[in-house]
Amino acid sequence: MSVGAVLNKVLPLAEAVRRHVPDGAAVVLGTALEALIPFAVAHELIRQERRDLALVGPISDLCFDQLIAAGCARRVVAAWVGNVQHGSGYGFRRAVEQGLPHPIEVEDHSNFTLALGLEAAALGVPYLPTRTLLGSDILARNPRLRRERCPFTGAPLVLVPALAPDAAILHVQRADAEGNCQAWGATGVSAAAAKASRIVIVVCEELVEAAVIRSDPNRTLVPGFLVTAVVHLPWGAHPSPVQGHYNRDHAVYRDYHQRSARPEDLLAWLREWVRDPGDHAGYLEKLGRQRLEALRPRSRRLAAPVDYGC
Repeated sequence: MSVGAVLNKVLPLAEAVRRHVPDGAAVVLGTALEALIPFAVAHELIRQERRDLALVGPISDLCFDQLIAAGCARRVVAAWVGNVQHGSGYGFRRAVEQGLPHPIEVEDHSNFTLALGLEAAALGVPYLPTRTLLGSDILARNPRLRRERCPFTGAPLVLVPALAPDAAILHVQRADAEGNCQAWGATGVSAAAAKASRIVIVVCEELVEAAVIRSDPNRTLVPGFLVTAVVHLPWGAHPSPVQGHYNRDHAVYRDYHQRSARPEDLLAWLREWVRDPGDHAGYLEKLGRQRLEALRPRSRRLAAPVDYGC
Protein backbone atom coordinates (compact mmCIF):
# COMPACT_ATOMS: atom_id res chain seq x y z
CA MET A 1 0.00 0.00 0.00
CA SER A 2 1.36 3.40 -0.93
CA VAL A 3 1.98 6.11 1.64
CA GLY A 4 -1.22 8.08 2.18
CA ALA A 5 -3.49 5.35 0.79
CA VAL A 6 -6.83 4.93 2.58
CA LEU A 7 -7.23 1.72 4.54
CA ASN A 8 -10.91 0.80 4.21
CA LYS A 9 -12.09 -1.10 7.29
CA VAL A 10 -15.81 -0.93 6.56
CA LEU A 11 -17.68 -4.21 7.06
CA PRO A 12 -21.35 -5.22 7.29
CA LEU A 13 -22.53 -5.77 10.85
CA ALA A 14 -22.88 -9.54 10.59
CA GLU A 15 -19.41 -9.93 9.08
CA ALA A 16 -17.75 -7.71 11.68
CA VAL A 17 -19.29 -9.79 14.48
CA ARG A 18 -18.48 -13.08 12.75
CA ARG A 19 -14.82 -12.17 12.25
CA HIS A 20 -14.00 -10.39 15.45
CA VAL A 21 -16.21 -11.57 18.33
CA PRO A 22 -15.78 -15.33 18.78
CA ASP A 23 -17.26 -17.54 21.47
CA GLY A 24 -15.54 -16.98 24.80
CA ALA A 25 -14.48 -13.40 24.07
CA ALA A 26 -14.44 -10.70 26.73
CA VAL A 27 -16.46 -7.85 25.21
CA VAL A 28 -16.80 -4.32 26.56
CA LEU A 29 -19.86 -2.38 25.41
CA GLY A 30 -22.21 0.24 26.75
CA THR A 31 -19.20 2.36 27.62
CA ALA A 32 -21.06 5.70 27.40
CA LEU A 33 -23.45 4.67 30.19
CA GLU A 34 -27.07 5.30 29.09
CA ALA A 35 -26.23 6.69 25.64
CA LEU A 36 -24.56 5.20 22.55
CA ILE A 37 -25.25 1.59 23.59
CA PRO A 38 -24.56 -0.70 20.60
CA PHE A 39 -27.82 -2.64 20.76
CA ALA A 40 -27.60 -3.69 17.11
CA VAL A 41 -24.32 -5.49 17.83
CA ALA A 42 -25.81 -7.16 20.90
CA HIS A 43 -28.74 -8.36 18.80
CA GLU A 44 -26.39 -9.72 16.16
CA LEU A 45 -24.45 -11.61 18.83
CA ILE A 46 -27.74 -13.19 19.87
CA ARG A 47 -28.64 -14.07 16.27
CA GLN A 48 -25.22 -15.65 15.72
CA GLU A 49 -25.67 -17.58 19.00
CA ARG A 50 -22.42 -16.54 20.58
CA ARG A 51 -21.66 -18.41 23.79
CA ASP A 52 -19.50 -18.00 26.90
CA LEU A 53 -18.97 -14.27 26.46
CA ALA A 54 -17.61 -12.18 29.31
CA LEU A 55 -19.58 -8.92 29.29
CA VAL A 56 -17.67 -5.88 30.55
CA GLY A 57 -19.25 -2.47 31.09
CA PRO A 58 -20.34 0.09 33.69
CA ILE A 59 -24.16 0.42 33.32
CA SER A 60 -25.35 -1.64 30.37
CA ASP A 61 -29.06 -0.82 30.49
CA LEU A 62 -31.02 -3.63 28.75
CA CYS A 63 -28.09 -4.73 26.62
CA PHE A 64 -26.44 -7.17 29.04
CA ASP A 65 -29.80 -8.41 30.28
CA GLN A 66 -30.79 -9.47 26.76
CA LEU A 67 -27.46 -11.20 26.09
CA ILE A 68 -27.67 -13.05 29.41
CA ALA A 69 -31.28 -14.13 28.83
CA ALA A 70 -30.35 -15.39 25.36
CA GLY A 71 -27.66 -17.63 26.86
CA CYS A 72 -24.72 -15.73 25.36
CA ALA A 73 -22.87 -14.86 28.57
CA ARG A 74 -20.91 -16.85 31.14
CA ARG A 75 -19.48 -13.89 33.08
CA VAL A 76 -20.35 -10.27 33.83
CA VAL A 77 -17.88 -7.59 34.92
CA ALA A 78 -20.04 -4.58 35.72
CA ALA A 79 -21.28 -2.03 38.21
CA TRP A 80 -24.97 -2.67 37.56
CA VAL A 81 -27.12 -4.67 35.15
CA GLY A 82 -30.74 -3.86 34.48
CA ASN A 83 -33.27 -1.47 33.07
CA VAL A 84 -32.30 2.04 34.18
CA GLN A 85 -35.83 3.38 33.72
CA HIS A 86 -37.58 0.55 35.57
CA GLY A 87 -35.16 -1.31 37.85
CA SER A 88 -32.91 -4.34 37.86
CA GLY A 89 -32.88 -6.77 34.94
CA TYR A 90 -35.01 -9.88 35.25
CA GLY A 91 -32.77 -11.89 32.90
CA PHE A 92 -29.68 -11.06 34.93
CA ARG A 93 -31.42 -11.81 38.23
CA ARG A 94 -32.66 -15.20 37.07
CA ALA A 95 -29.16 -16.17 35.91
CA VAL A 96 -27.62 -15.16 39.25
CA GLU A 97 -30.38 -16.38 41.57
CA GLN A 98 -31.68 -19.44 39.71
CA GLY A 99 -29.01 -20.35 37.16
CA LEU A 100 -31.38 -19.70 34.22
CA PRO A 101 -30.72 -20.22 31.35
CA HIS A 102 -27.39 -21.15 33.01
CA PRO A 103 -25.32 -19.79 35.89
CA ILE A 104 -23.08 -16.78 35.33
CA GLU A 105 -20.09 -15.44 37.26
CA VAL A 106 -20.26 -11.83 38.46
CA GLU A 107 -17.26 -9.59 39.10
CA ASP A 108 -18.68 -6.67 41.04
CA HIS A 109 -17.39 -3.12 40.56
CA SER A 110 -18.40 0.46 41.08
CA ASN A 111 -18.59 2.62 37.98
CA PHE A 112 -15.33 4.24 39.05
CA THR A 113 -13.32 1.05 39.66
CA LEU A 114 -14.43 -0.39 36.35
CA ALA A 115 -13.26 2.83 34.68
CA LEU A 116 -9.94 2.58 36.53
CA GLY A 117 -9.49 -1.03 35.42
CA LEU A 118 -9.92 -0.07 31.77
CA GLU A 119 -7.67 2.96 32.21
CA ALA A 120 -4.95 0.78 33.74
CA ALA A 121 -5.06 -1.56 30.74
CA ALA A 122 -5.05 1.43 28.39
CA LEU A 123 -1.90 2.74 30.12
CA GLY A 124 -0.25 -0.68 30.09
CA VAL A 125 0.08 -0.89 33.87
CA PRO A 126 -1.08 -3.82 36.03
CA TYR A 127 -3.30 -1.74 38.33
CA LEU A 128 -4.28 1.75 39.44
CA PRO A 129 -4.69 2.77 43.09
CA THR A 130 -7.68 4.57 44.54
CA ARG A 131 -9.22 5.41 47.90
CA THR A 132 -12.73 4.76 46.68
CA LEU A 133 -14.46 1.62 48.00
CA LEU A 134 -12.65 1.83 51.36
CA GLY A 135 -15.39 0.75 53.73
CA SER A 136 -17.52 -0.70 50.92
CA ASP A 137 -18.64 -4.32 50.85
CA ILE A 138 -17.73 -4.49 47.16
CA LEU A 139 -14.22 -5.30 48.42
CA ALA A 140 -15.59 -8.42 50.08
CA ARG A 141 -17.45 -9.50 46.93
CA ASN A 142 -14.61 -8.92 44.46
CA PRO A 143 -11.36 -10.61 45.54
CA ARG A 144 -9.51 -9.08 42.57
CA LEU A 145 -9.77 -5.68 44.28
CA ARG A 146 -6.98 -5.60 46.83
CA ARG A 147 -6.67 -3.43 49.90
CA GLU A 148 -3.05 -2.36 50.43
CA ARG A 149 -1.10 0.52 51.94
CA CYS A 150 0.65 3.25 50.01
CA PRO A 151 4.43 2.58 50.04
CA PHE A 152 5.07 6.34 50.40
CA THR A 153 2.49 7.48 52.97
CA GLY A 154 1.20 4.29 54.53
CA ALA A 155 -2.36 5.38 53.80
CA PRO A 156 -4.87 2.65 52.92
CA LEU A 157 -5.55 2.18 49.22
CA VAL A 158 -7.54 -0.10 46.94
CA LEU A 159 -5.61 -1.56 43.99
CA VAL A 160 -7.82 -1.98 40.91
CA PRO A 161 -6.37 -4.55 38.47
CA ALA A 162 -6.21 -3.82 34.75
CA LEU A 163 -9.22 -4.87 32.65
CA ALA A 164 -8.14 -5.76 29.12
CA PRO A 165 -11.13 -7.00 27.06
CA ASP A 166 -10.70 -8.93 23.83
CA ALA A 167 -13.04 -6.59 21.97
CA ALA A 168 -14.53 -3.14 22.46
CA ILE A 169 -17.77 -2.22 20.69
CA LEU A 170 -18.25 1.54 20.39
CA HIS A 171 -21.20 3.40 18.89
CA VAL A 172 -20.39 6.92 17.66
CA GLN A 173 -21.96 9.69 15.64
CA ARG A 174 -19.49 9.55 12.77
CA ALA A 175 -16.39 7.78 11.49
CA ASP A 176 -14.34 7.54 8.34
CA ALA A 177 -13.39 4.35 6.50
CA GLU A 178 -10.06 4.10 8.35
CA GLY A 179 -11.79 4.06 11.72
CA ASN A 180 -11.07 7.58 12.93
CA CYS A 181 -14.25 8.27 14.88
CA GLN A 182 -15.90 11.16 16.63
CA ALA A 183 -18.53 11.32 19.34
CA TRP A 184 -20.12 14.09 21.35
CA GLY A 185 -22.36 14.25 24.36
CA ALA A 186 -21.63 11.74 27.10
CA THR A 187 -18.85 9.31 26.08
CA GLY A 188 -18.16 7.74 29.49
CA VAL A 189 -15.21 5.33 29.40
CA SER A 190 -15.30 4.72 25.63
CA ALA A 191 -11.81 6.06 24.87
CA ALA A 192 -10.20 4.03 27.66
CA ALA A 193 -12.12 0.90 26.61
CA ALA A 194 -10.81 1.19 23.07
CA LYS A 195 -7.21 1.63 24.21
CA ALA A 196 -7.56 -1.29 26.64
CA SER A 197 -8.91 -3.77 24.08
CA ARG A 198 -7.22 -5.93 21.47
CA ILE A 199 -10.03 -5.49 18.93
CA VAL A 200 -12.11 -2.33 18.41
CA ILE A 201 -15.31 -2.32 16.35
CA VAL A 202 -16.75 1.13 15.68
CA VAL A 203 -20.43 1.42 14.73
CA CYS A 204 -21.33 4.82 13.29
CA GLU A 205 -24.45 6.75 12.39
CA GLU A 206 -22.60 8.54 9.59
CA LEU A 207 -19.73 7.32 7.43
CA VAL A 208 -17.86 10.46 6.35
CA GLU A 209 -14.81 11.43 4.35
CA ALA A 210 -11.53 11.64 6.24
CA ALA A 211 -11.48 15.39 5.60
CA VAL A 212 -14.54 15.78 7.85
CA ILE A 213 -12.71 14.15 10.74
CA ARG A 214 -9.55 16.15 10.10
CA SER A 215 -11.53 19.40 10.09
CA ASP A 216 -12.24 19.03 13.82
CA PRO A 217 -9.52 16.75 15.25
CA ASN A 218 -10.17 17.56 18.91
CA ARG A 219 -13.54 15.79 18.69
CA THR A 220 -11.93 12.48 17.70
CA LEU A 221 -12.70 9.80 20.29
CA VAL A 222 -10.46 7.03 18.93
CA PRO A 223 -7.82 7.25 16.17
CA GLY A 224 -8.15 4.90 13.24
CA PHE A 225 -4.95 2.96 13.95
CA LEU A 226 -6.64 1.46 17.02
CA VAL A 227 -9.77 0.43 15.13
CA THR A 228 -10.21 -3.01 13.59
CA ALA A 229 -13.54 -2.63 11.80
CA VAL A 230 -16.08 0.09 10.98
CA VAL A 231 -19.79 -0.63 10.62
CA HIS A 232 -22.02 2.04 9.10
CA LEU A 233 -25.35 1.44 10.80
CA PRO A 234 -27.82 4.28 11.32
CA TRP A 235 -30.08 3.68 14.33
CA GLY A 236 -27.61 1.07 15.56
CA ALA A 237 -27.89 2.26 19.17
CA HIS A 238 -31.71 2.26 19.34
CA PRO A 239 -33.42 2.32 21.84
CA SER A 240 -30.62 4.23 23.61
CA PRO A 241 -30.07 7.86 22.59
CA VAL A 242 -27.44 9.27 20.24
CA GLN A 243 -26.86 12.97 20.81
CA GLY A 244 -28.00 15.00 17.81
CA HIS A 245 -29.48 11.99 15.99
CA TYR A 246 -32.29 10.48 18.07
CA ASN A 247 -33.65 10.42 21.59
CA ARG A 248 -34.23 7.53 23.96
CA ASP A 249 -37.16 5.29 23.02
CA HIS A 250 -38.78 4.99 26.43
CA ALA A 251 -41.51 2.69 25.10
CA VAL A 252 -38.98 -0.10 24.42
CA TYR A 253 -37.72 -0.01 28.00
CA ARG A 254 -41.26 -0.08 29.37
CA ASP A 255 -42.32 -2.94 27.08
CA TYR A 256 -39.21 -4.97 27.89
CA HIS A 257 -39.74 -4.52 31.62
CA GLN A 258 -43.31 -5.75 31.39
CA ARG A 259 -42.49 -8.70 29.14
CA SER A 260 -39.29 -9.89 30.81
CA ALA A 261 -40.74 -10.66 34.24
CA ARG A 262 -41.33 -14.29 33.22
CA PRO A 263 -38.64 -16.27 31.36
CA GLU A 264 -41.02 -17.55 28.67
CA ASP A 265 -42.24 -14.01 27.96
CA LEU A 266 -38.68 -12.69 27.73
CA LEU A 267 -37.75 -15.40 25.24
CA ALA A 268 -40.84 -14.51 23.23
CA TRP A 269 -39.71 -10.84 23.23
CA LEU A 270 -36.25 -11.84 21.97
CA ARG A 271 -37.83 -13.95 19.26
CA GLU A 272 -40.15 -11.13 18.16
CA TRP A 273 -37.67 -8.24 18.28
CA VAL A 274 -34.28 -9.86 17.67
CA ARG A 275 -34.44 -13.24 15.94
CA ASP A 276 -37.52 -12.99 13.72
CA PRO A 277 -36.55 -9.65 12.10
CA GLY A 278 -33.40 -11.42 10.84
CA ASP A 279 -31.10 -8.39 10.81
CA HIS A 280 -30.93 -4.73 11.75
CA ALA A 281 -32.85 -3.66 8.64
CA GLY A 282 -35.68 -6.01 9.62
CA TYR A 283 -35.65 -4.59 13.14
CA LEU A 284 -36.00 -1.04 11.80
CA GLU A 285 -38.78 -2.12 9.46
CA LYS A 286 -40.67 -3.61 12.40
CA LEU A 287 -40.27 -0.38 14.38
CA GLY A 288 -41.61 1.64 11.45
CA ARG A 289 -40.46 4.91 9.97
CA GLN A 290 -43.06 7.00 11.79
CA ARG A 291 -41.96 5.76 15.20
CA LEU A 292 -38.29 6.34 14.40
CA GLU A 293 -38.84 9.84 13.07
CA ALA A 294 -40.71 10.74 16.26
CA LEU A 295 -37.45 10.16 18.13
CA ARG A 296 -35.58 12.79 16.14
CA PRO A 297 -34.46 15.89 18.09
CA ARG A 298 -37.10 18.62 18.07
CA SER A 299 -34.57 21.39 17.53
CA ARG A 300 -30.95 21.80 16.50
CA ARG A 301 -28.30 22.87 19.03
CA LEU A 302 -25.15 23.55 17.03
CA ALA A 303 -21.83 24.07 18.78
CA ALA A 304 -19.88 27.25 18.20
CA PRO A 305 -17.46 27.06 15.26
CA VAL A 306 -13.74 26.64 15.99
CA ASP A 307 -10.95 28.34 14.07
CA TYR A 308 -7.92 26.07 13.58
CA GLY A 309 -6.08 28.72 11.54
CA CYS A 310 -2.32 28.96 11.82
